[in-house]
Parts: sequence; structure tokens; C-alpha cells
Amino acid sequence: MPALARPTHGRMIGGVCAALALRFGTSATTMRVIFLLSCLLPGPQFLVYIALWILLPSEDKARTAW
Repeated sequence: MPALARPTHGRMIGGVCAALALRFGTSATTMRVIFLLSCLLPGPQFLVYIALWILLPSEDKARTAW
């Protein structure tokens, strides 16, 4: 499985859904739809998204760290 890092290409807002899609082997569009549908449920989805946006390194920074 690839490391969890926000890609530099193919991301819309923060790249969190694109990073999760690469990690789990699905398309970014599918992951975005899942996220949008999860927003219909009660819970801290937006807070988790913002936390992942802050905590996940960008792909170019993750490459230089290794």
C-alpha cells in the first residue's frame, strides 16, 4: 500500500479524498462521493477532513522526508 500523502496533482480542495483514494485503491471521485454522502449523517466529518488536511504531508514533502 502506498504511503498516505496528499498528491500534488488531481486534488480539488486539500487533496485528502485523493490521498485516501490512492491509499485504498479507488477513484478520487468515488471517495469524494462517499465523503459528501457521509456529510448527511451526524458527526464530525468536516473536522476530520480539516485535521487530515493539516496532518497529512504533501506528496513532494513526503518524498523529501525519506
